[in-house]
Amino acid sequence: MNTLEKARESDIERCYAIIDAGRAFQKEQGFVQWTDDYPNIDTIRADVRDGIGYTVKVDGTIAGYMCIDFGGEPAYIDIQGHWQTEEPYAVVHRMAFANEFRGIGLADETFRLIDALCISNGIHSIRVDTDPHNLRMQHVLEKNGFVCRGIVIFQGSGKKAYDKAL
Repeated sequence: MNTLEKARESDIERCYAIIDAGRAFQKEQGFVQWTDDYPNIDTIRADVRDGIGYTVKVDGTIAGYMCIDFGGEPAYIDIQGHWQTEEPYAVVHRMAFANEFRGIGLADETFRLIDALCISNGIHSIRVDTDPHNLRMQHVLEKNGFVCRGIVIFQGSGKKAYDKAL
């Protein structure tokens, strides 16, 4: 059984290990979206402290980590393009899966769980950004109903901006 749960302080090391493995996976694919400085373990700590860090668990084992923020993203105000969905919206940042859970459709299941979480919180729009070279994430987003709406500047570089109405 797969569940989406708020990350706890005791999960931080595991969540960071997943993020770090994701960083290595990006490099293997020939691009750098996550630098050595971001996201770092303090980013994960802040997510957990702020209640926006989430884990996806497979049969009770943490298989993935992401930030789901219902407070919006200031960088999304200035989009080169236009959003199709209305505010309020949830933002998904820093999604990564442990190596042993890649390639089994967990990203699709995670987005279904995120959709349900948003709807249960009265949020009917999700926005995400990703590096233009992150073709794998772009495929996952498009397969899960997201549409590219333009470019936003996030963490100092242009990212493809996607949204989806629920």
